[in-house]
Amino acid sequence: MVGILNLTPDSFYDGGRFNDPGRALERARALIEEGADALDLGAQSTRPGGNPAVGAAEEWDRLRGVLPGVIALGIPVSVDTYRADVARRALDMGAAMVNDVSGLRAEPEIARIAAETDAGLVLMHAEGAPDRMHAPVDYEDVAGAVQSFLERAMRAAIAAGVREERIALDPGIGFSKRAPQSLEALRGLPRLTSLGRPLYIGVSRKSFLAHVTGSPVEERLAAGLGATVAALSLGATIFRTHDVRETVDAIRTAEAILNPAWSPASRANAPRVAEKAGA
Repeated sequence: MVGILNLTPDSFYDGGRFNDPGRALERARALIEEGADALDLGAQSTRPGGNPAVGAAEEWDRLRGVLPGVIALGIPVSVDTYRADVARRALDMGAAMVNDVSGLRAEPEIARIAAETDAGLVLMHAEGAPDRMHAPVDYEDVAGAVQSFLERAMRAAIAAGVREERIALDPGIGFSKRAPQSLEALRGLPRLTSLGRPLYIGVSRKSFLAHVTGSPVEERLAAGLGATVAALSLGATIFRTHDVRETVDAIRTAEAILNPAWSPASRANAPRVAEKAGA
């Protein structure tokens, strides 16, 4: 379970809540207590309408005061960035993973940096430049387009020296997709399993859920849990969420039903998701 920690003033759900270092560290501890076994720190909002003009210097300035304290908590830390300079600095400071929402399209050098540091690398599907990631795209086959994009990104990462076992793949729910297309991308998860890497899913509080329920962001917890359980049944193994305790409970219950061999002991001995992601 990957807990989201946004250090931004403008993220769509929790913007401004944790951009103070003290509050951020307190939130990190809370996420771990709720069951997170990795944390994903973001210092630039990638929400629809977010400000891509935030430069690498400002992004790093938001991260550097928080990252050492969070790393010291003892669980793998991912940095959510598509900037090579920010990724390099974060990994040099002790981060374990890079979550690149551009799938290496913004700054392909991230792959080389991940290879040099033997870091985990999450590759996400999104079309266009960072300031166009939420622009509508017409697809003949959403699942096929996502699969082709991620296969190319994975090959590029491996060619740059990233070990395949360090890679996880994210279909980019809510990015370059209208709400029905996000639902279609989730239905297409079984096709992505053919790429042989863990599937990393972020549906928490996203706007596509309102297409189903009509709920505002503050009331999308139940919808997000429903999408998470559906994604689990379709092959997803790593989940990035604002709501760690509730998501852990939902997945644990679903696993108990779906897996005849499940037991509380087997759950306790299961590999951590961060290990599956390559950290």
